[in-house]
Amino acid sequence: MNLEIRDVGHEDREWVRELLADRWGSAGVVTRGILHQADTLPGFLALADGKPEGLLTYRISGGDCEIVTLDSLLERCGIGSALINAVRTLAQSGGCRRLWLITTNDNIPAQEFYQKRGFRIRAIHRGTIDQSRKLKLEIPEKGIGGVLIRDEIEMEIKLR
Repeated sequence: MNLEIRDVGHEDREWVRELLADRWGSAGVVTRGILHQADTLPGFLALADGKPEGLLTYRISGGDCEIVTLDSLLERCGIGSALINAVRTLAQSGGCRRLWLITTNDNIPAQEFYQKRGFRIRAIHRGTIDQSRKLKLEIPEKGIGGVLIRDEIEMEIKLR
């Protein structure tokens, strides 16, 4: 498989909106009480043999780089890792102090994935998903394995 990582361009925005709607319920993504329109954020696209197979969106604020969304349509092929490497390089070259993200308490596979790539749990924000549901109604009550989605898990890599 030939894998290419590139910036999301204007011509990719419709595909990005469709992917986010399919994978996240809408282009709106809530982290730490902020509703992001992920389809308008900067990002990286992963092309496998010329076909879009992965997306990472991010935002930089206050010297920190937040991964807002990460999706790989072909799992266990290195797409997620390549996207993380791209945003990490960007964040480091931009002088960011840390690269961080939010996942939820039910998403143990994501927590394992990120920890294997050097992320550490920074905080558990207990009960915050109830507030997030006020901003994004599509957030389900139950997630992976029928686990109640209640808490945000903040993970980070220190960059300097």
